Amino acid sequence: MAHTLRLILGDQLNSQHSWFTRTDPEVTYLMLEMRQETDYVTHHIQKVVGFFLAMRQFAQELQDQGHQFIYLTLDDPQNQQSLPTQIKALVTKEGFTRFEYLLPDEYRLDQQLKECCNDLSIPCQAVDTEHFLSDREFLTNFFKGKKTYLMESFYREMRRKYQILMEGNQPITGQWNYDQDNRQALKDKSLIIPARLHPKQVGPILNMLERSEVNMLGTVDPESFHWPTSRKESLELLTHFCEHLLVHFGSYQDALTTWDPYLFHSRLSFSLNSKLISPLEVVQTVEAYWFTHQDQIGIAQVEGFIRQIIGWREYMRGIYWAKMPDFAQLNYFGHERKLPNWFWSGKTNMNCLSQSIKQSLDLAYAHHIQRLMVTGNFALLAGIDPDEVDRWYLGIYIDAIEWVEITNTRGMSQFADGGIVGTKPYVSSANYIKKQGNYCSTCIYQADKKTGEGSCPFNSLYWHFHARNRALLEKNPRIGMVYRTWDKMGNKQELIDQAEYYLERLEEL
Repeated sequence: MAHTLRLILGDQLNSQHSWFTRTDPEVTYLMLEMRQETDYVTHHIQKVVGFFLAMRQFAQELQDQGHQFIYLTLDDPQNQQSLPTQIKALVTKEGFTRFEYLLPDEYRLDQQLKECCNDLSIPCQAVDTEHFLSDREFLTNFFKGKKTYLMESFYREMRRKYQILMEGNQPITGQWNYDQDNRQALKDKSLIIPARLHPKQVGPILNMLERSEVNMLGTVDPESFHWPTSRKESLELLTHFCEHLLVHFGSYQDALTTWDPYLFHSRLSFSLNSKLISPLEVVQTVEAYWFTHQDQIGIAQVEGFIRQIIGWREYMRGIYWAKMPDFAQLNYFGHERKLPNWFWSGKTNMNCLSQSIKQSLDLAYAHHIQRLMVTGNFALLAGIDPDEVDRWYLGIYIDAIEWVEITNTRGMSQFADGGIVGTKPYVSSANYIKKQGNYCSTCIYQADKKTGEGSCPFNSLYWHFHARNRALLEKNPRIGMVYRTWDKMGNKQELIDQAEYYLERLEEL
C-alpha cells in the first residue's frame, strides 16, 4: 500500500479542503517553519509570528481529528531549512512512496516544487487548494485576444458565475459598480467602532525567533498579539464586520484619518491569504447579512466590499499567473532611486507618510488607500526603484504574499507594468490626501502651497512626474487633461526646480 507524504505550506491553512474529509493511516502531512521563508525578504515580526502561530494551531487541530503530521519548528534540529532538501530527506528516511502538494500561490515555490518532483523517484501530484473562485488560467483565457485586461469585465463575470448580488444575468439593483459612492472622508468620529481583536501571548515563538537570529522589522506586543490565527477567530471577525462595520464600509473605505487605524475595514486579509477562510464564504456571508438588513445598510456598502474580494483579489491573482515571472522585472519608467531610510522608521516631516508608515511598523497593517495613495503615491512620484518598493510592501504587511503584493505594488501602485493592471498611474498632489482626511491639518508642509518654503512635496513632485514622463503618458486618454493643464501653467520651471530640490533631499523631508 502506498505511503503518501502531503505537503501543506504556511499559507494553505484550509481545513475545509477535501484532503481532510477523512483520516487515512497511510497519509502523513508535512508542515515546515523554514529559514528559506523567513529570510527571502525582511518580514514584519507580526507577519512571521502570525503565520507560525496559525500553522501550529492548524496542525494541532487536524492532529486532534486523527490526521498524521510531521511538523518541524524553525529550531528543530532535523529542520533542513530548505523545502526541496527537507522533502527529499524525509522521502528517503521514511520510505514514502508518493508525494502530493497543494498548488503554491507564489511562482518561486511553484518552480521549486516542480524541480523537486523531477528529482524524486516516486509519483508526485499537485492538487488545487480549493480556495479561489477562479483557477490560475481563467483570467488569461477570459481575456484571450484582448490587449488590455479590464478588471470591471472580470468582476462582472465573477458576479454572474457565482450569482452574487444578481438577478439572473443582471445586477440586483440594475447597477454593477458603486465606486463613486465609496470615496467619502470621515467627518464624524463618533461613528468609529472599536476593532474586534483576538489577543494572545506569543512569547515562545518570539523567543525562538530571537534565538534563531531572524532579521525582522516592526514591533509586537508579546502579551497581546491580536490577529486572528484560527478559522474560529476568523469567522468571529467576519461576523463582527457584518454586524458593526459593513454599514459604513463602502462610504469610508478610502478615508484617511489619525482617529483610528482600522475604521470600517474588515481586517480579514490575513485570514483570507492564509486560507483560514475562503473568499466565497466571506462574500456569501456578507451578501446574506445585507439581504436581511437592507433597511439599515445601503447597496454601496456591500458592493464596495464584495468588489474588493471577487473583483480585485481574484483579478490580481489572475494577472500574477498570466504575467509571471516577467512581471517581477517590469520597470516602465526606468526608476532607480533608493527608498528613503525613513520608510523603515516613519521619521519624516510629511505627516501623511509618517502616520501611514508608523502605523504599518506598529500594526503590520495599512488599508488600501494608505498603501496606494500615500506611500505608493510618494514612491512613484519620487521615482523609487520598483524592486525597492516591492521588498518594502512584501515585508511590512501581515497579509503580503507575492501573488497579491507584487501585482498591487509593481502594477497598480507603481505603474511599472506600463498599464497591465491599471489604466493610468495612481498619483495625486496633496489635494487628494487633504480631501480624504485629516493628515494635512497637523503637517508642517502646507497642502495648498505648490512651491517655496513649506510647500507640500506631493505638489511639485506630481507635476515633475508628469513632465519627465510625458513621452510615456501623453497619449493615455485618461491623462490628457493633466497635460492640457500643464501646458497652460505659467510657473512650470518653478515647479520643476522645487521638485528637484526635494528629490535631492529625500532623506531630509
